[in-house]
Amino acid sequence: MLKGYEKYKESGIPWDICEPATWDCVRGKALFENPKYINKNNEYKNVLSLTLKGVIRNNIENPNGLVPRSYDTYQLFEKDDLVFKLIDLENISTSRVGIVGEQGIMSPAYIRLVLRKKEKQNIKYYYYQYFSLYQRQIFNSLGAGVRQTLSARELLEQKIMVPPKPEQDKIVQFLDWKISEMNHCIHQKKKQIKLLEELKRNIIDDLITNGKNSEKRVKISKAKWMGNVPYDWNEYRLKNLFQEINVRSELGLEPHLSMSQKKGLVTDDEDIERRLLSESYAGAKLCEKDDLVLNRLKAHLGVFALVPMKGIVSPDYTVLRINAKRVIPKYLEYLLKSNACRRELVTRVRGIVEGFWRLYTEDLGEIPVCIPNTEEQKAILEVILEKTNNIDEMISGINKEIILVEELRTKLISDVVTGQVDVRNVKIPAYETETDIIDSEEDSDEENQEESTE
Repeated sequence: MLKGYEKYKESGIPWDICEPATWDCVRGKALFENPKYINKNNEYKNVLSLTLKGVIRNNIENPNGLVPRSYDTYQLFEKDDLVFKLIDLENISTSRVGIVGEQGIMSPAYIRLVLRKKEKQNIKYYYYQYFSLYQRQIFNSLGAGVRQTLSARELLEQKIMVPPKPEQDKIVQFLDWKISEMNHCIHQKKKQIKLLEELKRNIIDDLITNGKNSEKRVKISKAKWMGNVPYDWNEYRLKNLFQEINVRSELGLEPHLSMSQKKGLVTDDEDIERRLLSESYAGAKLCEKDDLVLNRLKAHLGVFALVPMKGIVSPDYTVLRINAKRVIPKYLEYLLKSNACRRELVTRVRGIVEGFWRLYTEDLGEIPVCIPNTEEQKAILEVILEKTNNIDEMISGINKEIILVEELRTKLISDVVTGQVDVRNVKIPAYETETDIIDSEEDSDEENQEESTE
């Protein structure tokens, strides 16, 4: 068990009251400067983004999220710079701190910190210290103004702890090791969840496309993508099961719903990974409960969602009102999200570059489907609920375990970088590095995946 240092003193930091007696405490500006070199004439092309996965490359030809008209306002970052995104601090669950792994350009809204004397400090120690402030939501209480922003000057005025350089090195070695262990544990648990989710999808797909009675006579369906179907199921084209709705909100005051690839449509206060919100939702599309909403750019990936409540969605989304006399909305959502249907949707999209494929309503409407009557649909949905309940409970249990490991990781980083525990004499074994594990389908507001501040 890790023990603390022998002696402590007051740090002068409101959120970390004491520090080891041999450490210093200085304002950030004593160690860091905030240079800003603008990418004039688009000289540099390597676009980087600060995300929940850290600082990553953002393909300039096929970028993720919103993009500026030009990158000539972006600023240049170098390897081992620290980068901060300290705007809209009321949003407690977006990326805030990163360490840059290569030269590149990033949004002018980001803050760049560079060590004044790199040879006398370990930059990764300070990354861990600032990252701990982010994890403990310290930054979120420091912002000011309408958009709750912390400027570079204000950031550099905040005090930080400064251990001797050998201790900085040892802290980084220790945390790299322990965090790799915890990340490995999280990785294994997320693998378990993916396997369970795949099992759940297979159960749903089988019932939605084949029904609950495997002994029924079958027929060859006009919906070739569905294969053989029960003989008494009805043939339709999708356009006979819904009607596109394009009614706009005058003031945009209705509850705003954002599309999340995993959670479906959620209100802004539920969407914990949301990005910058629109200044106004006037002109957004109105939708009713149990309408089906799709993101045209991602519909071929199964990004469909039923509306949970009356509200508004992005004008770029498609809103479909379902003919409930022919199909139960939840049944249709399952059908469109099935693996077989997703393969069919890919054949219906338009566009040359994959990242810009679009699924238009008229193309979606021409897809043939075969479905049972609503009574049988209801029975199938009941079987799905019965068969997937246990899977959902297992997934929920594993997610709780992941949260516990993440909380332990947060506390460990905080305790070590603030000197609450002493790791100077800990022997570091050989280990395999494992970076932070975040799903490629991590939830986000599909409309605003990356800030654009130009």
